[in-house]
Amino acid sequence: MTRKLLSVIKNEPAWQKGDIAPIWFMRQAGRHLPEYLELRSKAKDFIDFCMRPDMAAEATLQPIRRYDVDGAILFADILLIPGALGRKVDFIKGTGPVLEPITPDDVSKLTLEGAADRLSNIYETVSRVKSELGADKTLIGFCGAPWTVATYMIEGRGTPTKEAAKRFAYEHPQIMDELLSILAISSAAYMAQQAKAGADVLKIFESWAEGLSPYQFERFVIKPTQEMITHIRAAGIDVPIMGFPRGAGLNAVSYAHKVSVQAMAVGTDTSLADFRAHIPKGMVLQGNLDPLLLRMGGQALIDGVDRVLEDAASGPHIFNLGHGVAPDVQIESVHAVINRIRRRS
Repeated sequence: MTRKLLSVIKNEPAWQKGDIAPIWFMRQAGRHLPEYLELRSKAKDFIDFCMRPDMAAEATLQPIRRYDVDGAILFADILLIPGALGRKVDFIKGTGPVLEPITPDDVSKLTLEGAADRLSNIYETVSRVKSELGADKTLIGFCGAPWTVATYMIEGRGTPTKEAAKRFAYEHPQIMDELLSILAISSAAYMAQQAKAGADVLKIFESWAEGLSPYQFERFVIKPTQEMITHIRAAGIDVPIMGFPRGAGLNAVSYAHKVSVQAMAVGTDTSLADFRAHIPKGMVLQGNLDPLLLRMGGQALIDGVDRVLEDAASGPHIFNLGHGVAPDVQIESVHAVINRIRRRS
């Protein structure tokens, strides 16, 4: 059977106007599903949940069983890499991830050697999912991009401005380059192992791409991300790679031309048709329904789905949200989106 999502990314067969877009949703495995909440209650904490292959594989497969979407994304977290490098990472209920902020002196103490090997449980999860996933489904592995992970390590948590991370970069440029390179190398090894375990596509989440100057974007996003991809390819991995520089504005055009990805996810703030006119011909775009509409449901949601499909109609497209599924999304609304896309096409 054809894995449609993978076929679209690889342009095999070539995309044709009017083709039904493959579908998956960022954060499709999560708190809007009652079966997920039941499963989550059995883990000691969130990191324990991610590191238990039986539980993480089940969380990965739950939305496939319920929605029959075209892609399953590994259930894990972008902040497992700092833990593998020797940094303390906690997930606090109601707060989110909390890390001990890294100092310039701490960077040289990171345990790069063997970091990816310390995440072997994740590869077992990938292998388990692959063995259970239908032949028509695509398995997506992922990691956080170096800049995004570095900001968490420096700030200690997610913050609106990323001022501490930017100050760190301005005041200690060489050390910031060293940190980003360590993250690129360790993340590349981590992604390569996911692909060897069975991931069909790899996705790089640059969640904190917003608000960077072109100079900063080139140095902190493009350079280390391309370094990571170079290492992935050097490891003999040839699966497609998707990038998501969220909120990058015009910097996303530079990303499309300078980072060796085969597909790009696009946020709600960007027209797919307009963006397509400025990127390499044939590049696959993913997106970009407003997550609020999925929370609202009703006719506004259906109208939003139609607008995305029309905006994407001039090239190969994977339907998704501009960001992730929120905890208060109704299951009926997700079904409504899927039914609209498949029936409309």
